[in-house]
Amino acid sequence: MIQIEGLEKSFGENYVLKGIDAVFEKGKTNLIIGRSGSGKTVFLKSVLGLYQSDHGEILFSGKKISEMDKKQRNKLRQEIGMVFQGGALFDSSTVLENVMFPLNIFSDMSAAEKKERAEFCLERVDLKTAHDRFPAQISGGMQKRVAIARAISMNPKYLFCDEPNSGLDPETSIVIDSLIREITHEFGITTVVNTHDMNSVLEIGDKVLFLKDGVKAWEGSKDDILNSDNQDIVDYVFRSSLFKKVKDALRKGV
Repeated sequence: MIQIEGLEKSFGENYVLKGIDAVFEKGKTNLIIGRSGSGKTVFLKSVLGLYQSDHGEILFSGKKISEMDKKQRNKLRQEIGMVFQGGALFDSSTVLENVMFPLNIFSDMSAAEKKERAEFCLERVDLKTAHDRFPAQISGGMQKRVAIARAISMNPKYLFCDEPNSGLDPETSIVIDSLIREITHEFGITTVVNTHDMNSVLEIGDKVLFLKDGVKAWEGSKDDILNSDNQDIVDYVFRSSLFKKVKDALRKGV
């Protein structure tokens, strides 16, 4: 579980985060949403420790980051898996080598054990036959699956995904969403997803945190959205006429 208490972050006189409280639970897909400029990217980077917050506390499994020493912070980093927006694969390395990369840096496994673990992770994301290919030789959706395999190679407690469906077609996005949800539930990971994809919100949003102008404007599950009287979240999720029709149909039980 990840707890955020009164998180504030500013850049000069620009106050981006204005006292955000949130709890991201183990075994659930926790989504962060909001319009451009809402603060969600700064929020994600602050939770990851890429930005130093001005005020507030961030706790991983009840332990405050601010009270961790260097050794404890390094241990925490090894417990975090990250799926970057563009995949961030190494072009000159094979799919298998990409997945083995964190194991080569952080684990004390033997070469055979690393290979076995990487192969297991690739099989879990349904890429059993792509081991020897290079990123340029596989599709964008397959690249995202490799990125997910690499992110779980160290058996992380926490998984962060930054716009995992960016650049993907709707059908492939559904595959990625399903994979993230399955892995989260299967391995009991605390997963945090930063997304613009409303399909993701309605499909895998065990918990949804909606930011507006640097504050938490709403939180709840994907099911709560359908019955919410918060106009901001309703307008954001169902901003297109198509989504409004879907909402009406779901409410009517069609």
